[in-house]
Amino acid sequence: MGMTQKSDKQAGDARPQASVTRTVPSDGAALARERRRRWPFLLAGGIILAFIISVLVIVFVPAAHVWTNDAYVTAHYSVIAPRVPGQVVSVPVDDNQTVHAGDILVQLDPRDYQTALDQARAVEAHDRALVMDAAASVARQPAIIAEAKARVAQLSAQLLFARQNASRYAHLALNGAGSREEGERTRASLDDLTASLQAAEAQRDAAEAQLRVLEARQDSSRRQVDVDRARVHQAELNLSYTAIRAPFDGMVGERTVQSGNYVPDGAALMVVVPMDQLWIEANYRELALQHMRPGQKAHIHVDAYDIDLDGVVDSVPPASGAAFAPLAPENATGNFTKIVQRLPVKITLVPGQPLARLLRMGFSVETTVDTGLSSVVRAQTRTDRAVTDK
Repeated sequence: MGMTQKSDKQAGDARPQASVTRTVPSDGAALARERRRRWPFLLAGGIILAFIISVLVIVFVPAAHVWTNDAYVTAHYSVIAPRVPGQVVSVPVDDNQTVHAGDILVQLDPRDYQTALDQARAVEAHDRALVMDAAASVARQPAIIAEAKARVAQLSAQLLFARQNASRYAHLALNGAGSREEGERTRASLDDLTASLQAAEAQRDAAEAQLRVLEARQDSSRRQVDVDRARVHQAELNLSYTAIRAPFDGMVGERTVQSGNYVPDGAALMVVVPMDQLWIEANYRELALQHMRPGQKAHIHVDAYDIDLDGVVDSVPPASGAAFAPLAPENATGNFTKIVQRLPVKITLVPGQPLARLLRMGFSVETTVDTGLSSVVRAQTRTDRAVTDK
């Protein structure tokens, strides 16, 4: 029995020891669980902190490069249209053909315009003959005036002599020495010479007035010749317009004309695109233009061929596309939703890039502009013109 009590005592002493050994691993597990519970909060806090830092950097730190995929290849192409109506007799070019400046693209029937030119030249020749006739009349008129003046002088002398005779016969008649018949004859001669002198003076005045008329007619004929010359020139131009030529080197596109068509003036026949003058229209958000300047370098990625090209910012437009829309947005009334606008930035290609020949109008591209001012400084060192001016 004593051994039993001793065993119970040992067992009682052993139980507390066992319980102590069990509490030690229990505290370590709790600490581990506590640490595991903290990790999600720490991770979430780190993510939130990184997000806040990123937003602050985006807002307050200007990006050295701005990128957009809203960019396309474009050019100032020319729509080919006739300046005169006519029947198409030939179209020497085909779709997508390369042409050079001055090449004939469409030939209209020139016969009607050649006839009009011949008629205009004939009218001009006729009016030139009228000018020569008027000049001859003007040259002849001074002689006619001189003859009329001589006639007036002659009749004036005869009238003076007749008046003297009439006075003498009147004096003789008062003294009874002259006959009545002779006196009447003298008075009749005086009246006849007076009438003749008046007629001669009228002819002289008419001849002088006729000179002014002839000079005015000559001037009018000369002006008519000038009008005829202008009509001849216009007829020559109309004849030349029957050969529709390429305005510059490029490639034919959108050809809609065929031989035999009758085309009115101004009708679109085809398009010529200057393939050596392509450029990029990159639609950047207005917030990306804060540090963008003409002369900055641009990186161009062409999706169609997966190639990269070099470009330069040529100019920043004065307004967004919505500002030039036929129906401009009206924000003064109704509910307003602010929309970030995009502006089409013009980016030109750096010369001397063989792969640039692969570009076509309408290609989608991605552009990245180096907005660091160091690029502007480097560009300024190569020219005397201010690269920030446009």
